[in-house]
Amino acid sequence: MRIKFLLYFVAFIMLLILIRVYNISIKSNTYYDELAKQNHIKKIFKAPTRGIIRDRNGIPLAINNVGFALSIKPHMNSPLQKQELEKIAKLINHNFPKYLVEDILDIYQRNNSPYRHEFIDVVEFIPYEDFFHKFTIFNSINEIQISDATKRFYPYKEVGAHVIGYVGKANRVDYTNDEITKYTNILGKTGLEQQYNHILQGTLGYKEVKVNALNQEVEIINIVEPSNNNDITTTIDIHLQQYIHDIFRGLGGVVIVQDVNNGEILAAASFPEYDNNIFVSGISHEQWKEMKNDFNNPFTNKIINGLYPPGSVIKMGIALSFLENGLSRNFSVYCSGEIQVGNRRFRCWKPDGHGTTDYVKAISESCDVFFYEGSLKIGISKIANTMKKLGFGEKTGVDLPNEFIGINPSKEWKSLKYNKPWYIGETINTSIGQGYFLVTPLQVSKFISYLASGTLYTPHFVKNENQTAQKLDYQDRDLELMRKGMYEVANTSMGTASRHLTTKVQLAAKTGTAQVVGIPQDQKKRMKEDQLEYYERSHAWLSAYGPYKNPQYSVTVLREHGGYGASVTGYEVSKIFDKLVELGYIKE
Repeated sequence: MRIKFLLYFVAFIMLLILIRVYNISIKSNTYYDELAKQNHIKKIFKAPTRGIIRDRNGIPLAINNVGFALSIKPHMNSPLQKQELEKIAKLINHNFPKYLVEDILDIYQRNNSPYRHEFIDVVEFIPYEDFFHKFTIFNSINEIQISDATKRFYPYKEVGAHVIGYVGKANRVDYTNDEITKYTNILGKTGLEQQYNHILQGTLGYKEVKVNALNQEVEIINIVEPSNNNDITTTIDIHLQQYIHDIFRGLGGVVIVQDVNNGEILAAASFPEYDNNIFVSGISHEQWKEMKNDFNNPFTNKIINGLYPPGSVIKMGIALSFLENGLSRNFSVYCSGEIQVGNRRFRCWKPDGHGTTDYVKAISESCDVFFYEGSLKIGISKIANTMKKLGFGEKTGVDLPNEFIGINPSKEWKSLKYNKPWYIGETINTSIGQGYFLVTPLQVSKFISYLASGTLYTPHFVKNENQTAQKLDYQDRDLELMRKGMYEVANTSMGTASRHLTTKVQLAAKTGTAQVVGIPQDQKKRMKEDQLEYYERSHAWLSAYGPYKNPQYSVTVLREHGGYGASVTGYEVSKIFDKLVELGYIKE
């Protein structure tokens, strides 16, 4: 029995030894083999070329110029090596004067270290045409490494600048958020460049190489090329965009052209515009200071970040709120030129009044008293609910970054914002698009496009599967009432825009004059706009769609401090609709 137990014990020990031998000789070998591979196989990443942004017809709006970058061998710290480095820096400076010796030396010294084995980038980009005839000279210097490089370029410069956007140098935070940015060193900073950066930047390529103990490449194992399917095509027509740039006559403002049947934006401009190319390599301090101090705010993308009182351009929305909340289609008021509420007088823009006024006349002649009286009957809460449904105080959902929502004022909003009660006079001001009411031009464009088509489309610059369309619960006959009023704005003798719209396209429109400075109660007659200081003049709105019987496009124009609506915006609206006919977009 003891011998049998001893044999079992010996067999068990031998089994343990065999298992241990297997782990050491077979299993561990696989593990250490993988570690060895990691020690002598190196993965070298290659940055993709940034995708091209094109207009709807394939014309490039953002491209990459081809050139070269220069790098210098590390560890040049001894006196002789330092002399060599200075000679190289001077050679670069001699051949390409804009690259200063001091800058090259500073970049090198900041990035050099005993632990660095890669060449140090000292010149990011030299255009192909400037460098190619010097290629042989630099290629013969062992301490210099030449590599291909690209630089973003915007061929149309300032045209459509706020929509297209620009790229800039990435920082350390960007590197941690996105691995690709660490290798491209650029990032979309504004506009479509920022919104679609995840597509435009592409995906990294790489090659796996064997290296020896000195970190020298001895064999290429595998190559994966960077992606080249990273272009985007926009809805913009650059010829229309250029035309708008050429005809806009104001210091500041916005123009938007939108397809009312799908939300596509054919052109959108924020004025003043600027050349996007100045930001690619870094803007100078003088340029930055000049633009920053410009009262016309060229840095602001006013399409989505400009906040303005809408004035009368939103009166159709207020009228829909009246109908939605119990005021009949036969509702009318007598406009004498003002109403008295408490000890305050609220004037109509027409001192002599409009007489008996219904919905159509209130819109076509922009009678303020009609909206004063109606707003007092239904109250601010119901008005705010309607305007929210129509997209005010909400993002439009456009594919641009950092869109503002504006202000759709209400009792709840004021209480949260100021911790103060709502006053009846504020309801009256809101009913004509004044007071706290603030909108972006794109919200107005979306609203007018809805009135034209009966569907609330999401405005967009690039087609994708997530764009939405919404049918609101307004009756067709109510929308037709709004459209009839807008038709008379543009086509009848008393319409507020009829004398200023000269296009061959039959339009429906709405004007707006948004006051920047209030009128004192004791002032019976407002000063003429041209008698006011420029920055005290009202903003001028005109938003129209056409053709009236077959709506296809809306055009919204805002002229900052332009004065009375259609008198200063009718020219641009008319010319743009004529251009849409010329380009073949409108077919009556």
